[in-house]
Amino acid sequence: MVFNMIRNGKRHRFLFNLICFVLIVFVGSVHGRKLLSKDRPKPDNVAPFARWLVSESSWGVISNIAYDLGGAPFGNVVSYSDGKPNEGSGIPYFYLTALDPTARYALKDHRTSFTISEYPLGTCGKFDPENPTCAKITFTGKLNVLDAKSDEALTAKDALFAKHAEMQNWPKDHNFQVFKLDIEEIFMINFYGGPKPLTVDQYLHSVSALTANV
Repeated sequence: MVFNMIRNGKRHRFLFNLICFVLIVFVGSVHGRKLLSKDRPKPDNVAPFARWLVSESSWGVISNIAYDLGGAPFGNVVSYSDGKPNEGSGIPYFYLTALDPTARYALKDHRTSFTISEYPLGTCGKFDPENPTCAKITFTGKLNVLDAKSDEALTAKDALFAKHAEMQNWPKDHNFQVFKLDIEEIFMINFYGGPKPLTVDQYLHSVSALTANV
């Protein structure tokens, strides 16, 4: 009887460990990284690829000019949205407070760059984030606050809340505002051979990779 109890205990422990492993691998991977809504375009389909990367991603790093650090660049992780699912405009919008350096610096000097990596999407396989086949895109331009009552600001806020639901509950007394990155230059690497030539006009007027994957 004692032997059976020990054997059953080991069996139960094994089943428990197996269940934990399955939950971590499968459930954790789903909740830890959002499922992609569209297929990854081919790297040589440059503008749609850029639009896909921006639409599927939800955060990146903003760098702006730190006036209190002698003009040094200051990088900060920020959440963003370019539109509701399947309705991306390609333009990054942010929900920021001047209590944080990013918005404070932008209000003083609008010059900004914003970088997104493909790596968090889980589509880079085993490649390092710095590998050219793991795409990265950097927008350079001006980070401007929008008029809170404008149609653009209201639409952008809906898009932000759709992608980042908790933003709706952020403290009201922090005076969060909607910011828009007015894009002037685009730098993207998504394969070997250096940065891909891509103008702002080509990017914004592309058939958003929401549909193109050829």
